[in-house]
Amino acid sequence: MRPIPSALPFWLSLALPPLAVVGLVYGGWTIALLPLSTWWLFTLLDALTGLNQNNPDPQAEETALTWHKAVTLVWFPIQFTLLAAMLWYVPQADHLDVGERVALFFGMGVVAGTIGINYSHELMHQKSRLERWLADLLLATVLYSHFRSEHLRVHHIHVGTPRDPVTARYNEGFHRFFPRVLLQCPPSAWRAEVAMLARKGLPWWHRSNPFWRYAVLQATMLVIALALGRWSGLGLFLIQAFTAIWQLELVNYIEHYGLTRRHLGNGKYEHVLPRHSWNAEHRASNWLLINLQRHSDHHYKPDRRFPLLQTYPSQQAPQLPFGYPLMTMAAMVPPVWKRLMNRRVKDWRRRHYPDITDWHPYNKGLNPVAA
Repeated sequence: MRPIPSALPFWLSLALPPLAVVGLVYGGWTIALLPLSTWWLFTLLDALTGLNQNNPDPQAEETALTWHKAVTLVWFPIQFTLLAAMLWYVPQADHLDVGERVALFFGMGVVAGTIGINYSHELMHQKSRLERWLADLLLATVLYSHFRSEHLRVHHIHVGTPRDPVTARYNEGFHRFFPRVLLQCPPSAWRAEVAMLARKGLPWWHRSNPFWRYAVLQATMLVIALALGRWSGLGLFLIQAFTAIWQLELVNYIEHYGLTRRHLGNGKYEHVLPRHSWNAEHRASNWLLINLQRHSDHHYKPDRRFPLLQTYPSQQAPQLPFGYPLMTMAAMVPPVWKRLMNRRVKDWRRRHYPDITDWHPYNKGLNPVAA
């Protein structure tokens, strides 16, 4: 029986809120501790701890995962309490200037995007009503509630095809990708939910449309931000939300960059396989991101909880050269990103689809037959 990894390293995320408190109290250079810890510290830890290529038993009992699940369950009250405290304290803190206040909420957004949205991603895939509600609450704190619908109803079904907005196309830089997904994802998520309602014989305005819940939760968060921090607090809250969304979409960008499923004709594509996601086996960043980097298996088996996700050899799943913290930084500089990744995409195409000679439609996000 292959052992389940210890839950303890996955609780490292709880070390981040105290760093935010240090920044609140002392200001100055201490404000940089929060974003630097998620990017540079875990990049250094990846270099020191190496790769983890061990696979746990995927059939492990749910009862063995209690402490693994607990870290995702306790995160919303922690994040919400920290955010509320910042909204109340920062606008009236005389020792913090405007730049420091903005930097604090930028750091909070990095944490909300790196941890909060990532944990909501784990929670939204579960059957428990409590876990799904926690996912919705976490997404409301960054005004990105539609991500749940887009992720479950669009991304997992259409990944690697033109119908998935968040599959980054080959040679598409992040600075083109980001505004594109901001524009395309909300209507895509709405259409998916309306189609789901239609299959049940219900109209789009039916109360079971989750977009009404999303609207109420997000409006509540805006009211809370305004009540706690007045207009300056509301502005800082929006900076936090935008930063978290940017952080999420950086991750979305690197997870499927240039990877496409074979078009079978008549608008149909091959089944999703491990080779349709970039995989990363870097130990420390997988602790921080609760195995999100084992993304190939997540798409292959979406209902598998994070401690049980498997990794694959390079023959089955393409491998990123570094963990997500360093790869997201590279994605911000398109020439660096393309130098790192374009040859890897070309190698992947030669390995898995040697018979495809015209990649132009795939590169442009077009249906190959229609092109």
